[in-house]
Formats: sequence, structure tokens, C-alpha cells
Amino acid sequence: MNNVLTILFLLIAGNAFGKTIIVEKNTMISSLSQGIQLAKEGDTVLLRKGVYKECNIVIDKPLYLQGEGWPVLDAEFKNEILKLTGKDIVVRSIHFANAGYSSMNDYAAIKVIDATNILIENNAISNASFAIHFANSTYSTIRNNIIAGTNKSEHSSGNGIHLWKCDGMTVENNFIRGHRDGIYFEFVTGSTIRGNTSEMNVRYGLHFMFSHSDTYQNNIFRNNGAGVAVMYSKNVRMENNEFDKNAGASAYGILLKDITDSHIEHNKFLQNTVAIHMEGSSRIEIGKNIFKSNGWAVKVQASCDDNTFHHNNFYGNTFDIATNGSKTLNKFYNNYWDKYDGYDMNRDGAGDIPYHPVSMYSMIVEQNPNSLMLLRSFMVSLLDKAEKAIPSLTPENLVDNSPMIKPNKL
Repeated sequence: MNNVLTILFLLIAGNAFGKTIIVEKNTMISSLSQGIQLAKEGDTVLLRKGVYKECNIVIDKPLYLQGEGWPVLDAEFKNEILKLTGKDIVVRSIHFANAGYSSMNDYAAIKVIDATNILIENNAISNASFAIHFANSTYSTIRNNIIAGTNKSEHSSGNGIHLWKCDGMTVENNFIRGHRDGIYFEFVTGSTIRGNTSEMNVRYGLHFMFSHSDTYQNNIFRNNGAGVAVMYSKNVRMENNEFDKNAGASAYGILLKDITDSHIEHNKFLQNTVAIHMEGSSRIEIGKNIFKSNGWAVKVQASCDDNTFHHNNFYGNTFDIATNGSKTLNKFYNNYWDKYDGYDMNRDGAGDIPYHPVSMYSMIVEQNPNSLMLLRSFMVSLLDKAEKAIPSLTPENLVDNSPMIKPNKL
């Protein structure tokens, strides 16, 4: 709210008290750098249609930079295009193209350092290693931008939206593709990621590292090397997202590593190699999600404990739950499992027979991945029958004591 009020004040003040400086090809003010130098605090710089071959442009004062007719700032692969520092800066409706690349420096189309109350909105960014890069900044918004990278290898690509050591940030309604990570958070707190589409990125659609008390909701992560990685973080809310077709030898919808006290609710996991992979994670509530047509719906490593799985729907997954341990300290209740064939004599909606979602074959695959080639074979059918006759072959306490007869209404 403070961010919105500040930006509104800047726009009103710019129109009421500041002046407008027009930058246009073949006029007295024909470069953006020249226009910014002439501008005072609170002024508007209007960049008119055209291709401006400029880089290393700096804005270090409150300013409203507006494009008209989609002007292009072309760095010709030489260096960064625009650097912002300070406070109360708006950048809108400009196409940033061909930022430079350096293995030593994180060159970006738009780099923001030591700043607050920044709005980056309705821009297009193409052919940049790092598209939007924030560092040591607060209370800023990145909204409605279209970001398209070159989809190179992991080592030669940067991130679409990269935030380091930031607080109170909003990243919303952006389209990102073709980068190393679509969105990257490291040491970012109290921030929200919502309504974004992140697809066809080399590594992750979204990557969290050491970032606490953040929320991501209503995003689509599709066809990435992996959907989302959340590592060494706590108090993260993951709600109403879609994880779709993140497939490959080590591809996940979500990878959770050393995560605590978080929520994963109302998400859809569709056709991922592994929908959720968990290591060293505890006190996570995983509820009211849809797991459909994944290789593995959930892999819970033995290092995970005190997690709760409830009111989820599992349809058409090759393996619903897999683990590498003989004991589990996690709770399962009121989930719908399409493989469950029990009955409900008292008609309370829950099956009268507990369901063990870990199959004997999944445990064999966990220990010996090459055995996956036996899937659909007669031997696996025998294992399934032996498992039903002798359920103690699988983890005894990994059980849903109240499996639902019909899918949960989510």
C-alpha cells in the first residue's frame, strides 16, 4: 500500500509541479541520457518512438520515464542499458534490447541498486542475460513486463527477474521465458510473487534461496528444467499455482530443501516428472492440491518430519508417494487416491480401510533407479499383489487412515 501511494504521489506531483522533457530522434534532445541530465526531480521524461542505441544510462533522482510508441533502447550487446538508484522512479512502456554479457559482471537490461519505491511496468526486454536485476532495495514493484531471453545454457544465461537482499517487493503479472531462472530470490523477505507465467527456462521457473516470509500465488510454471526450488527458507506460502510439464531426468514441480513452517495449498501439479520432492523439510502443510498424471506425485525423503498432507486429490500418477526410508514421521489424512479400492460402510465419505500409498515397487525404484524399466511388467503386478497381502513390506506408519472415497471438492 505504501508503494502504491508513493507512486501515485509521484505521478500526481510530476504532472502538477514537474515539467515534461521530450526525447525524440532528430531534435534538440535526441538521446535519453541527454533528457535525463536536463530533468529535475519529479519531472517526466517522455521517450518517443524510435531506436536509441544507448547504454550505461543512469537515473539517480525521482523521475518518471515514459515510452511513447514503444521506443527501443538498444545496447548493441555492449553493456548494461539502464541503472536506477535512489527513490521514487517509474519506468514504463519501453523496449530494452541487446544488453551486454559478461562472465565477471551481472550485466542487466535494467539494474536497480540501493533503491526504494521503484516501479518497473509494461516494458519489453529481449536478448538480455539478466533482464531486471534488483539489489539491496525495498518496497518496489515489477509488473506487466514481457521478458524473453535467448535460452542458452545454464552457465551462459542470467535470470529474468533477479532480486538479492530486498524487502517488501511485488513481482506480478510478468511473462518470462528463456532465462536460467525465470525469477530468482536470494535473501528476500516480506515479498509477493503473483500472476506471473514463467516458462521454458533452463533451470527453474522460480528459485528461492534464504528467503523468508514470502508468498507466491496464482503463477504458472510450465516447461522449465524444473518448476520451483525453495531452499533454506521458512514461512513461505505457495498457493493457487500451476506446475505443468516440468519434465526431465531431475525435474520437479517443487523442490523443497531445508524448508520449515510453510504452506502449499490449492495448487495444481500436472504432468511433472516429480510434482513435489522434499528433503530436510518439516512443519509444512500440504493441503487441497491436485496431483494429476505425474511420474511421482510426492517424494518424501527420510529426513522430512512433522509434515501434514490432507484433502489432496491424486489422479493417474505412476507413483503417488515414494520415500527412501523405512519409517516416516509425517501425517496423511482425508486424501483422495484413485488407486484406493476400499469401501465406506458407514457412508461418512472416508474409507473404512487405511490406505498405504507407498508401493513396494516404488521403494525398489528408489534404491535402484534402473528397475524403472520393469514398469508395467508382470513382475511388478506380482509385487503389487504381494504388497496387499503383506503390507508390512512398505513403511507401516506412512498411511492415510481416512482416505476419501470420492475426490475432495477443492
